Amino acid sequence: MSNVLSIILGGGKGTRLYPLTEHRSKPAVPFGGKHRIVDIPISNSINSGFEQIYILTQFNSASLHMHVSRTYNFDRFSKGFVEILAAEQTLEHSGWYEGTADAVRKNFVHFKTQNPSHYIILSGDQLYKMDLEAFMEMHLKSKAKVTIATTKVSREDATGFGIMKIDKANRITAFMEKPAASLDISDWKIPNSDPNHPGKDYLASMGIYIFDADVLEASLDNELTDFGKEVIPAAIKKYKVSSYVYDGYWEDIGTIKNFYDATIDLTKITPKFNFFDEEKPIYTHFRNLPPSKLNKAVITQSTTSEGCVITEATISDSVIGIRSIIEKGSVLEGVVCMGADFYENEEEKAENSWKNIPNVGIGENCKIRNAIIDKNARIGANSCIGMCAITPKDGDYGDYVVADGIIVIKKNATIPSGTEI
Repeated sequence: MSNVLSIILGGGKGTRLYPLTEHRSKPAVPFGGKHRIVDIPISNSINSGFEQIYILTQFNSASLHMHVSRTYNFDRFSKGFVEILAAEQTLEHSGWYEGTADAVRKNFVHFKTQNPSHYIILSGDQLYKMDLEAFMEMHLKSKAKVTIATTKVSREDATGFGIMKIDKANRITAFMEKPAASLDISDWKIPNSDPNHPGKDYLASMGIYIFDADVLEASLDNELTDFGKEVIPAAIKKYKVSSYVYDGYWEDIGTIKNFYDATIDLTKITPKFNFFDEEKPIYTHFRNLPPSKLNKAVITQSTTSEGCVITEATISDSVIGIRSIIEKGSVLEGVVCMGADFYENEEEKAENSWKNIPNVGIGENCKIRNAIIDKNARIGANSCIGMCAITPKDGDYGDYVVADGIIVIKKNATIPSGTEI
């Protein structure tokens, strides 16, 4: 197999995922109860046999560093590694990453030491399971210099993506960034319509690319800063660029609404994203936590992670993260509860009582609906979140944020007893 480097783009400040990105980088945001978003592209690479992985990031990267260093340790006989490359000052570069392409350009000094034949560029905020080995095999077979992973979308959805025009041999002949709804792009339809995807007549870029190593280096020997808007359109004009059509589930979880919807979908009987795959697992940090303890709780169509203590609570359509403490009488409907990084002992709980603040977790008789509870939050007893008469307008209210009608309790926030949101 060719010497392939996987490059995961960690993204910028993650403003669309605020406040989940207030104290952590976007790839470090917890997902699915016990994982982090970055575990998705890393696991896709490892499961496909590509074990030389770099993650590029520059904002709030401390928790990401900790997670990766604790999780991805290959044995001494393997050439595999997962390494984070944060923005750094050098004699050649003194500033921050100015875009996705600029981030890659500034790290060639590290990449070239591995003498790669190809680069796979992956996004750090997408949810999917792709056989990257099949992706690479198609790239080699087509003899393309660049291959772009694409997904089929409707004309309505095309306005939010970069759209590819291809010929019958899957060669990309033109690229259009987010075409306006009023624009006639009927001649951009896929040449051979697919009866399995009626109405999905256009190909959208997934932001996942394979480059021959020399072509990527040549493509970034300039001032271009963004792959989707600049590098890819320029490459189409100069090189053979092919489309790899991916028919599986793929979702951008870079906004609060998309993140919430994708997480809640995990509670469905047949979720779109499958964590229950022994052959291609999603790896994450191994924790020596006890099994969850359910004390007369009623839990319907939900998931609970390790180390939870749930007492006489009623939970439905919710994802409960590690070390979640939920006290009696509380009702959760459509809640993403990220849990906690630690347990409080009896002395700490006594100190909380003296300070008149709730313990970490969800107190007694709370009513919560359509909300995200970030890690280490303290929800006081008899609080009502999302079940009150009026939901506040979108905005930042200090200890919580409302985005697209979804209430997000910030990490480490304290919600006093009896609060109504």
